[in-house]
Amino acid sequence: MRIRWQSFLDPPRHRQYFELLEAQLQRCFGDVALEIVGIDPPDTMPHRLSEARCGMRAVANAVAAEADGCDAFLIGHFQDSGLHDARSAVGIPVLGLGETSMLHACTVGQRIGLVTIDPIFIAWHQEQIARYGLRERVIGVTAMTRLTVEDYVRACEDEDAFARVFEQFERAAVALLAAGAEVLIPAGGLPALVLSRRPGIEVGGAAVLNPVPVLAKQGEAAVALGRLGLPIAGRNGAFALASEPCRVEFLAALS
Repeated sequence: MRIRWQSFLDPPRHRQYFELLEAQLQRCFGDVALEIVGIDPPDTMPHRLSEARCGMRAVANAVAAEADGCDAFLIGHFQDSGLHDARSAVGIPVLGLGETSMLHACTVGQRIGLVTIDPIFIAWHQEQIARYGLRERVIGVTAMTRLTVEDYVRACEDEDAFARVFEQFERAAVALLAAGAEVLIPAGGLPALVLSRRPGIEVGGAAVLNPVPVLAKQGEAAVALGRLGLPIAGRNGAFALASEPCRVEFLAALS
C-alpha cells in the first residue's frame, strides 16, 4: 500500500515539523509506503487567498499521486483546502485532516470544540462545520493568538516554545469547556503535532484529539475497504468524477 501525504508547509524551511510528522506517521503506518510532499511557497500567511492557492496545488498533486500509482491521497491540512475538488478529480481515496478528525471526534464525545491557529480561520472552520453537517456536534471554534508558523515549528522540539503553545491552547479552550466540550481538536497540523508531544493530554477534563494519526489510519482503512469492494466515493452528485479533458484543462491552467 502506498499513501501520499500532502502538507501545506515546505520541508527545507520547516525541518523540525517534518521530522516530527514523519516519525508520527511511520508509527501509524507500519508496512505502508509513506510519501510526504510539501508546497513551495508554503502556506504561511493566514488568508483565504493562500488557502485557494495551496488548495489548487493539492488537487494537482492528487492527480499526480494517482498517476504515480499511490493508493490514497491525504491532505494533512485542517482547513481541507482543495479536498472536495481533489476527491472529484481522482479514483483513489482522498481524505482531509479537518473532515476526518471531526467525524472521528463524534465517536469520542458528544460535544466537540475546535481551537484554531489564528482568529482569521474561525469563520473558515464554521463553514467547514456546516458543510460536514456537524453544527449540532461541534459547539464552537476559538483561536490561539500571537503565534506564527515559526513558533509552532520551534515548538516541535523546543520546550519553552512548547510551553507557550500549550498555554495559548489552554487559554483558548476555556470558552469551549464552559460550553461543555468533551473533545478538543487542535485545528491544524501544526498545533496537533506540537501537542502530540504529550500523549494522552487533557485540558479541563476534555480529551485532546490529535487529528494526524486519525487521518493516517482512516486513510489506510479507506484503501482496505476499497479493496473489499466498498465505494471510494459517490459519483452521481457532489463527487462526480472529472473527465480526462477536464483534468487536463485544470492542470494546464496551473502550469
